[in-house]
Amino acid sequence: MNDHERTGAVLVGYDGSPAADQALRWGVREARFRRLPLTVCHAWHWPYPLRQPDNDTLEVLRGAGAIVADDGVRKAHALAEGLDVRWRLERGWASAVLLEASRDASLVVLGSRGHGGFEGLSVGSTAVQVASHADRPVVVVGPDLPSAPRGRERLVVGVDGSTGGESAIGFAFEEAALRDASVTAVCSWWDPAAFRGPDRVPFSDPQLIRREAMVRFEEDLALWRSRFPQVPLESEFVVDTPRQALIGAARGAALLVLGARGIGSGPQTLLGPVTQAALQEALCPVAVVPARGTGRRGTEAAAGASARGGTG
Repeated sequence: MNDHERTGAVLVGYDGSPAADQALRWGVREARFRRLPLTVCHAWHWPYPLRQPDNDTLEVLRGAGAIVADDGVRKAHALAEGLDVRWRLERGWASAVLLEASRDASLVVLGSRGHGGFEGLSVGSTAVQVASHADRPVVVVGPDLPSAPRGRERLVVGVDGSTGGESAIGFAFEEAALRDASVTAVCSWWDPAAFRGPDRVPFSDPQLIRREAMVRFEEDLALWRSRFPQVPLESEFVVDTPRQALIGAARGAALLVLGARGIGSGPQTLLGPVTQAALQEALCPVAVVPARGTGRRGTEAAAGASARGGTG
């Protein structure tokens, strides 16, 4: 059991949108794997700031919200007969309601975008805000959830030596053990001495830097290999940008697991640029895992930043 694991339910944000329906499907399966209850959560609010509604209007809005939540519960029961499904209906903005409700959850599952987005929007503000601020894993599911493969599922995790990356590795292995899936661990690397212009690093030994990065990569995985010997592991040390390496590796995967922010992120960054790109571009669900504690290699992460691509 890692730092994120709770005894609470799997929390699904639901608004009846196509992405929310897929998130519900993913959450139901996850609740069954974890043998936990499922909570279907819907937020409702009065959207016009210049006028306060009367009580009758609020009751109508709340009733409409209850219909949505009840529909989510009905669909969840249809997907998994006998599953303990609960519903939670709260007044407020969706991101605030979900973050408050997540305090009692093991993890949060939500669609990449709800009804409020515009056509062509790949990820909405609620998904970004909840993934940025939640203190437990958040799984973001798109409207085109891939069908389950016939064989063993494959999970992809980004590894960069950061504390968020370590938490992501742990979540990926635990998730793989639940699903009888395999893990593909990806670390990206580029040659700083090959850059032109101001980004070029002078007086560096690219081969030495690469060897050191590979050693650290394997060290990051060694502990989890020993803890989960039953989980098949494939490690990929890729000469590419983190964004390209991870999104490419996640093609055909059941889940892409990333830390909320990696070693390439600024100290005030809530959600790293690589994780943001994955939420926008990955073709599979994306799990965003927050860092817990300082981590075994936390003090070394900054020193290795020039040799390893941040995965958050």
